[in-house]
Amino acid sequence: MAWSQSADLNLLGNQHFSKGFYTEAFQCYSQALEVDRKNGDQRALATTLGNLGNICAVSGRREQARAYYTEVLELQKILGEDRGISTTLANLGNLSADAGEWDRARAYYLEALDLMNLLSDDAGKAVVLSDLGLVARETDQEAEALAYYQESLILMRRVGNDAGQADVFRMMARLYLSQGRFDEAQSCTLTSLDVARRLKDELRMGGAWYVLANCHEAQGEWKKAVQYLQKVVQVDEKYQLPKLAENTKRLQTLLTRLAVATETPHE
Repeated sequence: MAWSQSADLNLLGNQHFSKGFYTEAFQCYSQALEVDRKNGDQRALATTLGNLGNICAVSGRREQARAYYTEVLELQKILGEDRGISTTLANLGNLSADAGEWDRARAYYLEALDLMNLLSDDAGKAVVLSDLGLVARETDQEAEALAYYQESLILMRRVGNDAGQADVFRMMARLYLSQGRFDEAQSCTLTSLDVARRLKDELRMGGAWYVLANCHEAQGEWKKAVQYLQKVVQVDEKYQLPKLAENTKRLQTLLTRLAVATETPHE
């Protein structure tokens, strides 16, 4: 009876989570946690703690998320759930990456990757390889980053993870952009955008438009930069994303630059 109550609460929490209703999701998971602690079902407890970790991670409560994931990891080791352990290690890596703790993130990701290799978990490996690519890019190991991204893409295609492919192409574009390789950056971003459009995924479309705006801004192409950033701001407004104010301010700056460039007579 208690297990069923916990499962129902987690299911309801997941439904809220998928819609972006994080407060409601957290409440459901917290209620499930009370049930699990009273019931003593370790597997149910691990599931609930993992969900609590996820909700805290996406809502910026990093230390709370770390505490939940650490407890999950201890339970998964007791239960011998290698697949679950690899996922939790990757989640801990994500928290460290979000905090800019790159060495710590890399260690978690590599440990997760070792387990995924043993489990032949191509879907999990594809994501972790892209995460390792991000760490490599952020620590100025650009050749290594590109190798990770390319290996990730191969696996993403193999397992049919289209959304993941969109993400990796966008990450590769950012790497090329940082190197001033604008044609390659645009090519990768447009591929990412095509996939996102096919998936009707507006958030990923917004991510691609953001990189395209960066591409054109870096080349002084103010009109195209403005056009893409306007699309980004529309997505920010629709989904109330945290960068709305920052991107709106940046758009105003680009509009000013465009006006100045338009007014300046050409010799």
